[in-house]
Amino acid sequence: MPDLPLDDVTLHYEIDGNGPPLLLLAGMLSDSAAWAGLLPLLTDHFTVIRPDNRTTGRTVPWDAPADCGLMAHDALALMNHLGIDRFHVAGHSLGGLLSLEIAHMEPDHVASCTILASGRIRVPRTAAVFSALMAVRRAPQGEEMWLRALYPWLFGHGFFEDPAQVETALAASLAYPHAQTADAMAHQIAAFGAFRPQAKPNDITCPALVLYAGQDLMVPPAAAQPSFASIPNLTEATIEAAGHSIHWDAPQEVAGHLTEFLAANPI
Repeated sequence: MPDLPLDDVTLHYEIDGNGPPLLLLAGMLSDSAAWAGLLPLLTDHFTVIRPDNRTTGRTVPWDAPADCGLMAHDALALMNHLGIDRFHVAGHSLGGLLSLEIAHMEPDHVASCTILASGRIRVPRTAAVFSALMAVRRAPQGEEMWLRALYPWLFGHGFFEDPAQVETALAASLAYPHAQTADAMAHQIAAFGAFRPQAKPNDITCPALVLYAGQDLMVPPAAAQPSFASIPNLTEATIEAAGHSIHWDAPQEVAGHLTEFLAANPI
């Protein structure tokens, strides 16, 4: 369970597997554990590095400055600390945007960039969802109810065909010892609201893969696709049966696309 002391945070991270380095960046309200369903499909092929972004997991203090640019710099500091000069980077949702920032900031060090269920867009409904979830969480019995309200926005139709899946996910979330607190959640939502990406798609020089989720309500593919269209070396695919949590709904498909793409663009 390694930690990296930086100027204003101690960054927690996990490393698993063997092979070319692959940096995975979690999305909003998530930490390194968010990759648990995908991880076993990657570790035979890659050395997988998973930091806890600011405000999440075991990175402390939770209330350190949470600017998204700082999160990207944290990830780069981690790779430098590990002595990894060149690597692949992939991220989900907010993590996808951070991946683009990193590819823009350090083009000589990023071999490829993969973006999962993300978009360089402002979706007012998504902002409203976060505000509503925050209000629900602050209410009595909110720790359970906000998660129940979140799941329809995260998962595709298949997840709800078996009601037991909801209860299993809920129990796991409530039992997770490093869950983001309500205050840390509010801190991250505010940081996301203030985020203005510096990376311009047409300036991304490395090969880029964008995976869309066909049932994504948070970031609808039709709205997201134009925001990536000007990336010069772009590969796109849609996993139709997945919701916003594409790596949970369809881990085999995500792993298949990712390993094929990285094999075609080796370090």
